[in-house]
Amino acid sequence: MSKLAKKGVMSIKPYQPGKPIDEVKRELLLDEVYKLASNENSLGPSKKALTAIKDALSDLNRYPDGNCYYLKVEASKNLGFKPENFVFGNGSDELIAIIIQAFMNEDENAIIAEPTFLEYRLIAEAYGRRVKVVPSVNMKYDIDGMRKAIDDKTKLVFIANPDNPTGTYITDKQLTKFLENIPGDVIVVMDEAYYDFIDAKDYPDTVRHLKDKNLIILRTFSKAYGLAGLRVGFALANSELVECMNRVRQPFNVNSLAQVGASAALADTTHLKKTRQTVLKGKKFLYGALDRIGLSYVPSQTNFILVDVKKDSWDVFQKLLRYGVIVRDMKPYKLDSYIRVTIGTDKENRKFIEAVKKVIKED
Repeated sequence: MSKLAKKGVMSIKPYQPGKPIDEVKRELLLDEVYKLASNENSLGPSKKALTAIKDALSDLNRYPDGNCYYLKVEASKNLGFKPENFVFGNGSDELIAIIIQAFMNEDENAIIAEPTFLEYRLIAEAYGRRVKVVPSVNMKYDIDGMRKAIDDKTKLVFIANPDNPTGTYITDKQLTKFLENIPGDVIVVMDEAYYDFIDAKDYPDTVRHLKDKNLIILRTFSKAYGLAGLRVGFALANSELVECMNRVRQPFNVNSLAQVGASAALADTTHLKKTRQTVLKGKKFLYGALDRIGLSYVPSQTNFILVDVKKDSWDVFQKLLRYGVIVRDMKPYKLDSYIRVTIGTDKENRKFIEAVKKVIKED
């Protein structure tokens, strides 16, 4: 059957999501399992979002608004941009695919870092596009190296800021210099999935570059807003880029429950504030606990921490499952001694520390 597949498809390694809670309970006969693998919001969605979703259930016989009108209006109020600056999608994954479809010709390439979010490469290769990889240095983007890697066939540069899985970021000064020194026909995609967790003072004010640069900003409702199960995110760009993206976007790509849930979540600033406070408090606790255990980690601007367990990461991942804790094994990112742990509630964070202490002491 592989002969029927498009050229290059069989060489693509599918994305492996975090292990589901029910699967771990079923396989290991556990009553209680803590999932700290997928950078989800452990507090759950806003109650206002849940109410809005329940109120919309009776309209499921109707197609969703293909233009996401009310969601765009709410996003415009929240971010200060016009509705025509937004493209909404079925999560950031679909938006990445839309960008590649809309802008990359077959002979053009995209530049990414390594390690970074795996979907940039997977989606580009699925469309038969070439990817140029620039290794990071000390877990941080080599932003100068990425600029030098641009050639006359480069169309896109993907920058996750902060990065996944490292949690590191490029500064305002770095981004400004980068944008000033790239060709005018190159589009920079700034993936800011973890924007709401940032506490660094020199983080870029990315939106100020939208008017005079070929720039697309990606944000998501899957992290801080707690709507990962609904799959909704958006791209923010100038109206010309938005028009191109809408030409390839499917007409009903954001379902009706996702639209009303995201609109209500945007309006619930109290829940967002509580989420941010929970993550910042939990990060401080985990830093201190990991320091006491003697495990090094990468300081993070996200709701996760990349931890060096000094052992085979897959083995540690499997052993943590026995204690009912799901983390993310980093071998797919070529970080063979690292795991990535989501910052959860106090109970979840303490459970992780208890479990990792036991695993590290095992031979």
